[in-house]
Amino acid sequence: MLAGKSVLVTGGGSGLGKEIARALVAKGAVVHICGRRASVLEAAAAEIGGAVHWHVCDIRDADQVDQLMDAIWAVGPLTCLVNNAAANFIAPTKDLSPRGFRAVTSTVMDGSFHVTLAAGKRWIAEGIAGSVVSNLVTWVWTGSAFVVPSAMAKTALHAMTMSLAVEWGRYGIRLNATAPGPFPTESAWEKLSPIPGAKSSATSDDTVPLGRFGEMAELQNLIVFLLSDGCRYLTGQTIAIDGGQHLAGPGTFADLTSMTDTQWNDARDAIRRSTERDKAERAAPANEGTVR
Repeated sequence: MLAGKSVLVTGGGSGLGKEIARALVAKGAVVHICGRRASVLEAAAAEIGGAVHWHVCDIRDADQVDQLMDAIWAVGPLTCLVNNAAANFIAPTKDLSPRGFRAVTSTVMDGSFHVTLAAGKRWIAEGIAGSVVSNLVTWVWTGSAFVVPSAMAKTALHAMTMSLAVEWGRYGIRLNATAPGPFPTESAWEKLSPIPGAKSSATSDDTVPLGRFGEMAELQNLIVFLLSDGCRYLTGQTIAIDGGQHLAGPGTFADLTSMTDTQWNDARDAIRRSTERDKAERAAPANEGTVR
């Protein structure tokens, strides 16, 4: 289905990104994954196998993104992009620092824009009818308490999807987005559900009409379809894949208003431990070079 496609998956070394990359390779695409942790990217590429190239890149830095595009084009022109890289954690907004706010928005909003623009400029210059799929959340329609930076940044990408679908349509470039409901991944769940006794709608299957969490193959199938030539008339859309959760009631963190200060302190400590482990992994050495 994706034979002849070259796809970049940001944040493709772990979680949803790695599973998306795995599905794209299986459908015949040449896949590029990028992230900040060389050791994680190298391990993911080895695990997935096939036509996978990995690149160390901090997408928050526009200059690094341009270098990333140069490295990809050296292999062959990119035809598709999956904006998957994200950062998020739960916290009362009143306790959020400017640094914490930027940690989320700089990756989700700024980084995704840098990559989309860098790819789009090259597509326009070379006459390539590229396709972009961004991974969002259903909060783009409802907002969500306790994850305000993420809700703001993802909503910005929702607006970008609609806006550039119109602006770039004449070049044959399509932009769409998915809004997954609960698809548990280890790293994300550690930061969004750090306290077992404090259960929220956003990370629970109790509020999903279909009565279960999403299965990875279901999200993979939707993204493959959106990137394929089977829906070339579809653009500017954000498609919820959440088992009907957002229709039954917003799958947000609003029900955490009953958490005590002690619970929030415990959550903050658990998130800090998870973040420190991630930083240690980023610092782990890997083979030299950005493409494998």
